[in-house]
Amino acid sequence: MRSGAGGSRRCDPVRSLSTVLRELAYAKLNLVLHVGSPREDGMHPICSLMASIELADELTAMPRDAGSDSVICPDVPGHNLAARALADFRSRTGGELQPLELTIDKRIPVAAGLGGGSADAAAALRLANEVAGGPLTAQELLGLAADLGSDVPSQLDPRHALVQGVGDQVEPVELPPLTAVLVPVAEGLSTATVYAELDRIGGARDRLDPEPIRELAAAPAAELAAGLENDLQSAALSLRPELAATLERLRSEGALGAAVSGSGPTCFGLFDDRAAADSAAASIQGALVSPLR
Repeated sequence: MRSGAGGSRRCDPVRSLSTVLRELAYAKLNLVLHVGSPREDGMHPICSLMASIELADELTAMPRDAGSDSVICPDVPGHNLAARALADFRSRTGGELQPLELTIDKRIPVAAGLGGGSADAAAALRLANEVAGGPLTAQELLGLAADLGSDVPSQLDPRHALVQGVGDQVEPVELPPLTAVLVPVAEGLSTATVYAELDRIGGARDRLDPEPIRELAAAPAAELAAGLENDLQSAALSLRPELAATLERLRSEGALGAAVSGSGPTCFGLFDDRAAADSAAASIQGALVSPLR
């Protein structure tokens, strides 16, 4: 991954037309996700421990001499958040960005609670800033990212992090080595639908406290895995009751802890032994293995 998110203004030359740039957009897991009651603007504040995992999309950017931006991602028909990221960047910087052809090789399941679309948008911002010669500072990129969605700011510099507010407060943390077994579902879940279900069942919190989450992040692997918690899990299970069996299967295969990631429907289990994770994944149809980075 390039470090295109920080630095001072215009410290690098604009890339030549022949340059091809590549970025990895890493998936995330919500090891803890506490959700507050909606604000006046309808946004739910969060307090979340996010783990960055090795599973990643790959973005390739080719500057062009004319025309408009093009985002090629056959696995995501219709609206793509990366296209909006480029448009917002262009609007903010004027004519400093050449037209780009952006190709996304999707490896992260779509609408799966793994932050794939947000990671792609953040990677698109990094690439755009690099192609344009670094016109935006880290803080300016963070502002653009926050406007795109609550998972985008933390992915500008993807790492393990404690994330607060509406995703705009990002505090890097260290996590012990663990391996995740992911069980994606072919039919995704809309984040908006899951949040609406959370409101319907009254699952939001009146108060968010980051300190217990900081303490959990510093705990040994087994304790961390046993402390998995996701306030959106009850809403996801309400919409997809069959996910409960997947969580139980992960536990029965030796996971130290299992949960739904984000808004789901992907379930995951954490293992402190790679061989045990590989064995568990081999016994669960469609399961993927991805270590924490």
